[in-house]
Amino acid sequence: MAGTATPEGYSTGDKTSFGWVTARERWPVIITGAIDDVHRAVFKTEDPEALQEGKAILESLAKLKYEIQHDRKLSPVDDDGFPDVAAFNDELAKLGSPSWLDAPWLYTECYIRISSYFKNSKHWKEYDLFARQKLSTFRSSRPAVLELAARYRDLVTQIQAHTPATASEEAERLLFVEMCEICLWGNATDLSLLTTLTYEDIQKLQGAEARKASEANILANDTSTAFDLLKKAKAEGRADRRVDIVLDNAGFELYVDLILAGYLLSSGLATTIVLHPKSIPWFVSDVLPSDFAQLIGSLANPKPFYETPSEDEVLQGKTPEPLAEADAENLRFLFEQWSRFHAEGQVILRPNRFWTLPGSFWELPTQATDLYEDLKGSELVIFKGDLNYRKLTADLDWDPTTPFTKALGPLGPGSGVNVLSLRTCKADVVVGLEPGVDEKLKAAEGGGGDSGARKWAWSGKWAVISFSPKE
Repeated sequence: MAGTATPEGYSTGDKTSFGWVTARERWPVIITGAIDDVHRAVFKTEDPEALQEGKAILESLAKLKYEIQHDRKLSPVDDDGFPDVAAFNDELAKLGSPSWLDAPWLYTECYIRISSYFKNSKHWKEYDLFARQKLSTFRSSRPAVLELAARYRDLVTQIQAHTPATASEEAERLLFVEMCEICLWGNATDLSLLTTLTYEDIQKLQGAEARKASEANILANDTSTAFDLLKKAKAEGRADRRVDIVLDNAGFELYVDLILAGYLLSSGLATTIVLHPKSIPWFVSDVLPSDFAQLIGSLANPKPFYETPSEDEVLQGKTPEPLAEADAENLRFLFEQWSRFHAEGQVILRPNRFWTLPGSFWELPTQATDLYEDLKGSELVIFKGDLNYRKLTADLDWDPTTPFTKALGPLGPGSGVNVLSLRTCKADVVVGLEPGVDEKLKAAEGGGGDSGARKWAWSGKWAVISFSPKE
């Protein structure tokens, strides 16, 4: 049975936590990639002032990498004019003088807020140092993008040809489940974790065969409960049936998020979709409003997008395969439908600085009251990805049999918010499992064994789809 006491949070100083690996291995790799990206951009500029500012940003990034690797103390976040700086620095003051390799993992990961280096400049304020990687990975996802475009177009055509009276509820349920699982496994291309994968590896993580093989790996699955909720609202004839999606990663994952959004609107399970991107380039592949515009734009004219060699392909002497006209037509179908939904106000982007604050989502009712009250007006709020799950559960060392509803704290039942989390496991915290599941997975090869580490939960191989009702 799960204990009643609130557990401790995970630390970068705990050798059994993925935070230990993250701080010592992942962060330096990510920052090195950021330095490489900025270096390319800086030394292309012909503006002397922009060049000097760019060199200063590179120095700041190099200093950050050095301080992490040498376990230096965290210093206050530089003021870039945004109010969330105070939240970071107030929390840092409460923590005392922690060092990078022995501090709360959730706080330190959020603290890598390198956007302030750019916001304090004149020429680099809007620069997204992760844009190149996000775009490259989306292009590398081409086989799965094309497969889903064809499948989606066929489904929408079928939905439009059937009236609600002739549609089978069980068929609707199965389709909803499939769409949610497509959306779930899109997170398999999280760039902050796939630091060494090849083009071929990325393709193996996507597509129908990969999804089918992974169905058994969803350890808790409340998808049908969420379907019942939306189906009931539709049956009751509510005029405004809104679904919110708190986004995670750009590229292919944003693409599958839009697949889900388009399906919900086309099927009538929702009348409005509100997307919640980040306001700043934060973690490697986080969605910004500009990523939405870029993705939609790539679908509008897909042949140049897929057939024009990238900078790296030019250097390697590679030429992309031509895009078949049937594939281009399917992608243009997506563009026409999604851009129409956006133009008519059925798909809305609503960024908020709360999503990049250092604390957990337990603080939502007190730290972002307007956002909290707004989410109460949604039929269902879908939180995508691992970090959002960690923030929902406060990244605490819960017993894995703890009910998801309990681990949500103030966002659990009684919050007024219907929560659905689609999460592939890429960190230690996990709740809502049946007794014995964690022990069985630990005992399997690579699962952690007697080490005390929940290594099985680090790889993205396993997942949970968890629901909490508003009442």
